[in-house]
Amino acid sequence: MEPSELLRRLVDVLDRQQIRYLVTGSVATTTYGESRFTNDIDVVVELGMGNVDAFCATFAAPEFYCSRDSVIEAIRQHFQFNILHPKSGFKIDVFIPEDSDFNRSRFNRRVRIAGADGHETWFASPEDVIIKKMTYYQKGRSEKHLRDIAGVLKIKEDKVDREYIAAWAGRLQLLDIWREILKQAAKS
Repeated sequence: MEPSELLRRLVDVLDRQQIRYLVTGSVATTTYGESRFTNDIDVVVELGMGNVDAFCATFAAPEFYCSRDSVIEAIRQHFQFNILHPKSGFKIDVFIPEDSDFNRSRFNRRVRIAGADGHETWFASPEDVIIKKMTYYQKGRSEKHLRDIAGVLKIKEDKVDREYIAAWAGRLQLLDIWREILKQAAKS
C-alpha cells in the first residue's frame, strides 16, 4: 500500500462517517511546496467517543494496527494515536485537536484539494500549515520544519496570506521565528 492509498482509505472512512479532518504536516507541505520523502501522514481529526468503535473497525488487524485504548486515550487527552500498516511500514499520526481559537480557525479555513485521481481531500490551508510548522520548530528546532516552510513560500509565493500568519504568530508567540523566516525568504 502506497501512502496515497493509505490516506485515501482514511479519508473515505472519515467522509463516510462525517467526521471533520484536515491533512497537515509533511504531506501538506509537499502538496503546497517542494517534495520530500515522508513515511507518515499527519491528520487532525475531530473524532468523538461515539465514533471510536466504527472507526477502529475499519482499521482492524491483521491489515492494520490501531489500538482502541490509544484512540480513547487520545480523545480524552486531546493527544494523538497511530494507525499502522505493518506490511508497508507506513503510518498515520492522528491528532485530536483541543478546542482552541487556532484550531477552530484552521478547520474553518481548510481547503478541499483533488488529487491526480480526482479524489478530494481536506487539507489545512498553506498558512495554517506554516503556523504549525513554526510551532514544531519552536519546540524542537528541527531545520526540516524551516525547509518545509521555505518550500511552501517559494511555490505559493504571494498567494500566502502573510498578514494572517503574522497575526497568529503574534498570538502564539512565534513572531520572532516568522520574522526570521521572512528575512531568509527575502535573501533567496
